[in-house]
Amino acid sequence: MSDADFITLEYDDGTELECEILGVFEAEGKEYIALIPQDDSDDVYIYGYKETGEDEFELIDIENDAEFEKAVAVFDELMTEEE
Repeated sequence: MSDADFITLEYDDGTELECEILGVFEAEGKEYIALIPQDDSDDVYIYGYKETGEDEFELIDIENDAEFEKAVAVFDELMTEEE
Protein backbone atom coordinates (compact mmCIF):
# COMPACT_ATOMS: atom_id res chain seq x y z
CA MET A 1 0.00 0.00 0.00
CA SER A 2 1.27 3.46 -0.83
CA ASP A 3 0.55 6.63 1.05
CA ALA A 4 -1.22 8.17 -1.90
CA ASP A 5 -3.04 11.43 -1.47
CA PHE A 6 -6.63 11.58 -2.62
CA ILE A 7 -8.96 14.41 -3.50
CA THR A 8 -12.69 14.35 -4.08
CA LEU A 9 -13.86 16.29 -7.12
CA GLU A 10 -17.31 17.78 -6.75
CA TYR A 11 -19.18 18.55 -9.93
CA ASP A 12 -21.87 21.17 -10.48
CA ASP A 13 -24.53 18.46 -10.72
CA GLY A 14 -23.71 17.25 -7.20
CA THR A 15 -21.83 14.11 -8.18
CA GLU A 16 -18.47 13.38 -6.59
CA LEU A 17 -15.48 11.45 -7.86
CA GLU A 18 -12.54 10.38 -5.75
CA CYS A 19 -9.19 10.81 -7.48
CA GLU A 20 -5.65 9.89 -6.56
CA ILE A 21 -3.22 12.80 -6.83
CA LEU A 22 -0.52 11.62 -9.21
CA GLY A 23 1.51 14.79 -8.85
CA VAL A 24 1.98 18.47 -9.56
CA PHE A 25 4.13 19.56 -12.48
CA GLU A 26 5.06 22.74 -14.30
CA ALA A 27 4.57 23.60 -17.96
CA GLU A 28 5.55 26.96 -19.42
CA GLY A 29 5.67 28.64 -16.04
CA LYS A 30 2.27 27.42 -14.82
CA GLU A 31 1.54 24.64 -12.38
CA TYR A 32 -0.74 21.74 -13.16
CA ILE A 33 -1.96 18.73 -11.23
CA ALA A 34 -2.55 15.23 -12.58
CA LEU A 35 -5.34 13.15 -11.04
CA ILE A 36 -6.29 9.52 -11.54
CA PRO A 37 -10.03 8.97 -11.07
CA GLN A 38 -10.93 5.89 -9.03
CA ASP A 39 -13.47 4.71 -11.60
CA ASP A 40 -11.67 1.79 -13.28
CA SER A 41 -10.83 3.87 -16.34
CA ASP A 42 -7.34 4.61 -17.64
CA ASP A 43 -8.08 8.31 -17.65
CA VAL A 44 -5.83 10.98 -16.19
CA TYR A 45 -7.38 14.35 -15.40
CA ILE A 46 -5.21 17.43 -15.70
CA TYR A 47 -6.16 20.72 -14.08
CA GLY A 48 -4.44 24.00 -13.42
CA TYR A 49 -3.09 24.09 -9.87
CA LYS A 50 -2.86 27.06 -7.55
CA GLU A 51 -1.70 27.00 -3.96
CA THR A 52 -3.96 29.14 -1.82
CA GLY A 53 -2.43 28.49 1.58
CA GLU A 54 -0.60 25.93 3.66
CA ASP A 55 -1.78 22.50 2.46
CA GLU A 56 -4.58 24.23 0.54
CA PHE A 57 -4.95 24.59 -3.18
CA GLU A 58 -7.55 25.03 -5.86
CA LEU A 59 -8.02 23.32 -9.19
CA ILE A 60 -8.51 25.49 -12.24
CA ASP A 61 -10.27 24.24 -15.34
CA ILE A 62 -8.05 24.66 -18.39
CA GLU A 63 -10.34 26.44 -20.86
CA ASN A 64 -7.76 26.95 -23.60
CA ASP A 65 -7.23 23.91 -25.85
CA ALA A 66 -3.67 24.90 -26.78
CA GLU A 67 -2.71 25.34 -23.11
CA PHE A 68 -4.31 21.98 -22.27
CA GLU A 69 -2.41 20.23 -25.07
CA LYS A 70 0.88 21.72 -23.84
CA ALA A 71 0.18 20.55 -20.29
CA VAL A 72 -0.66 17.05 -21.53
CA ALA A 73 2.50 16.94 -23.65
CA VAL A 74 4.69 17.87 -20.67
CA PHE A 75 2.85 15.34 -18.50
CA ASP A 76 3.34 12.58 -21.09
CA GLU A 77 7.04 13.45 -21.27
CA LEU A 78 7.38 13.20 -17.49
CA MET A 79 5.62 9.83 -17.45
CA THR A 80 7.90 8.52 -20.21
CA GLU A 81 11.00 9.60 -18.28
CA GLU A 82 9.88 7.68 -15.19
CA GLU A 83 9.42 4.36 -16.98
